[in-house]
Amino acid sequence: MTRADTAVADRPAAPQPPSRPHWVFRRVLWPLRNLWRSLTSMRTALVLLFLLALAAIPGALLPQRKLNEQKTLRYIADHGTFGTWMDKLQLFDVFSSAWFTAIYVLLFVSLVGCLTPRLIEHAKSLRAKPVAAPRNLGRLPRHISTTVDGDPEDIADRVSANLRGWRRNTVVREPTDRDASTAGPIVEVSAEKGYLREFGNLVFHFALLALLVSLAVGKLYGYEGTRSLVADGEGLCNTSTAVYDSFRAGAMVDGTDLNPFCIKVNSFSATFLPNGQPDMYNAQMSYTKGIGTAAGDWHNRSVKVNDPLRVAGDRVYVLGNGFAPTFTVTFPNGEKRTQTALFAPNDMQTMLSTGAVRFDTPAGLYPDEDVRRKNQIAIEGLFAPTADYQGTLLSSSSPAPKDPQVAIRIYKGDTGLDTGMPQNAYSLDQSLVDQGRLQRQAQVNLAKGQSTRLADGTVVSFDGYQRWVSVQISHDPTQGWVLASAVVMLIGLLVSLLVRRRRIWVRLIPADPGQPGTDDGKRRTVVEIGGLARTDQAGWGEGFEEQAAGLLEPDGAKRKSRLRRL
Repeated sequence: MTRADTAVADRPAAPQPPSRPHWVFRRVLWPLRNLWRSLTSMRTALVLLFLLALAAIPGALLPQRKLNEQKTLRYIADHGTFGTWMDKLQLFDVFSSAWFTAIYVLLFVSLVGCLTPRLIEHAKSLRAKPVAAPRNLGRLPRHISTTVDGDPEDIADRVSANLRGWRRNTVVREPTDRDASTAGPIVEVSAEKGYLREFGNLVFHFALLALLVSLAVGKLYGYEGTRSLVADGEGLCNTSTAVYDSFRAGAMVDGTDLNPFCIKVNSFSATFLPNGQPDMYNAQMSYTKGIGTAAGDWHNRSVKVNDPLRVAGDRVYVLGNGFAPTFTVTFPNGEKRTQTALFAPNDMQTMLSTGAVRFDTPAGLYPDEDVRRKNQIAIEGLFAPTADYQGTLLSSSSPAPKDPQVAIRIYKGDTGLDTGMPQNAYSLDQSLVDQGRLQRQAQVNLAKGQSTRLADGTVVSFDGYQRWVSVQISHDPTQGWVLASAVVMLIGLLVSLLVRRRRIWVRLIPADPGQPGTDDGKRRTVVEIGGLARTDQAGWGEGFEEQAAGLLEPDGAKRKSRLRRL
């Protein structure tokens, strides 16, 4: 071989480019694997759980569109551009927003990915034997060493009997070079207890996972409908979504298979504290299961705040209340029209309320349709449960109806009833006033029983008021599962907090006959006992020496209660 050939042979081989599968693994699979590990860590699950609780705060502090759309729209209008941006950020639809759903789904995936390996590992640990004794028991936080009479095998049986309730394992091995000189085989007893601690921890987290799943399924198959009913026997039957003022259904509910039942609000009463704060709401309701021929007898039930009516698998809540003034319009021909209209409270402290009511003319009074539309009557104004005047301005001094009065504006003209277009039930269409299609005829303050006469002879009277109640029909097929999951979570948390994880090792070494004190012919054994608290930062606790000495007692029954503290 020439010198050139030798140089070529000694030259290191040029590095080969990585194969395509290896490149894909490093550039694509490794980042995905690291991302999955980060997502399924317990730290990430805790952060997501904190973010979920943080994200729910706006839903509790801000009005939500699905619960009260009118209040939400009023809040947005009052806050101008800031309210508009809040609406774009879905702060008024928190629990159905994209960002809240993303946190919810990520938390679900994180818990599943985190708990599944832990469950498998715990199942393996339940079948595994206790960990063998460490080489040097003297390095453990708790350790004692003593010499007792007897053979290692007999003492090992005594120790094992005193460790009742512990998972234990006894090993007999020959001494090695690292052991001191002994007179025979060494016996080691390993014991461990407190497996329920990890089991309780897993139960807590899986119950949390079940709670999240139950809530998600409940949102898919549940529905909520709200309706304002005058408390004079007005009611509804749960037949379709059309009977509700607002209806929110889950993705799997089309509104054609609602639980059949009917309710009626017979009366409503409210009590207040001296400062005007509401004390208790009480609605007297009648209900029956089934609809039509399937309906049974009507039953009476008192429904209060946080005490709903449960019927046919649904719950009926009392959400709000207000006043519904009754007006009677007597037209020039003597015919009368009476309506009771719901007024919405503007101030919950005084229940000063606003609303509107529209009256069509009697049939035949104006044969020409254009003339008839120009003679409709509309009323808009304030209702005060307890009138309090500041000059001529009507206000209310108390939410209790002690002196009910109204301050109204009476309009005549086209109220828009014939257009078929939806209108706000609590206010008139201001564009009709601006266009002159509705013209103001009078502005008066009326007490109960008083009336006013218009120029054409029409008489408008204030007859009194009724109470109205806002009820919510809620259907959640998973509410039992939610309750069970919450109870199991509490049990698992208590178990994980109260159960202590303990390990104990006992090494039994036959005493060398040549050692001092062994010349009386008795067999003696050197006993080393070490203890380790796996989870408690404070260590084993006080009294370890006394507790460990109980393992060597011949009568295990006398030491049973003491050993349980280990």
